Amino acid sequence: MHKAHWFLATALLSLTSILSEAASARPLKALIVTGGCCHDYSAQKNILAEGIGQRANVDWTIVQDPSTGTTGRPSIYSKANWSKGFDVVVHNECFADEKQLAWLESIVKEHRQGVPALVVHCAMHCYRAPTNEWFKFVGVTSHRHGSHFAYSLRNVNPHHPVMKGFPAEWQTPKEELYNIANLWPNTVTLGTGFSPETKRDETCVWVSTYGKARVFGTTVGHYNQTMSDPVYLDLLTRGLLWVCNKLDDEGKPVVGYGPRAQPVAIPAK
Repeated sequence: MHKAHWFLATALLSLTSILSEAASARPLKALIVTGGCCHDYSAQKNILAEGIGQRANVDWTIVQDPSTGTTGRPSIYSKANWSKGFDVVVHNECFADEKQLAWLESIVKEHRQGVPALVVHCAMHCYRAPTNEWFKFVGVTSHRHGSHFAYSLRNVNPHHPVMKGFPAEWQTPKEELYNIANLWPNTVTLGTGFSPETKRDETCVWVSTYGKARVFGTTVGHYNQTMSDPVYLDLLTRGLLWVCNKLDDEGKPVVGYGPRAQPVAIPAK
């Protein structure tokens, strides 16, 4: 075989293999649990599902609790093995006054056993039972936030796959910068914002592990404007893929888990 023909045949075989792998990749099954006080969860559930869905191969199930207060118990958590069938759970809920220990344990045990998670904004203030278990799960301890203001989010770990492609600094829209009282031992800070109120850099993007599960967390995301920003959606998409082991070292989706696209035609030999 002529050398040029050999290279062409090899390239076609490689492309065929990649396309076959991409076409056969099963979409990630993702669950969004949302609802509670203080945020526009009816809009945010769609912003997250559609925005991440445009960037990664994900099928969504959404459970929104109807409560708009600080107490509420999303129905799915009442089911035994409630996370069965899902590859990842996105927690974007706000129920700070749900403090029953058994209820908390019914949620976190699924993650402890290995179900990956994204925890977004007010999720860090949820389920304040008289234990640190929820805080251990999300990776940080936070009891309060400051006033609403735009701030510069600094990429302090640019070599981490989740932060590759994220700018050195990103000016958030008007936001809430949470005060972080404690980072748990398995937590790695990825992004910070300076608080003029606490006079320190506050961790606002991180990764962690809880039991067998990977966790990606961010306290950014109070307003719909922030959530709709492409920089933010890119970040959450990389976080979701990372916790599911579908993000490569360069911050790109592994084959089959990038945006869904029409198959590429292979020229006939």
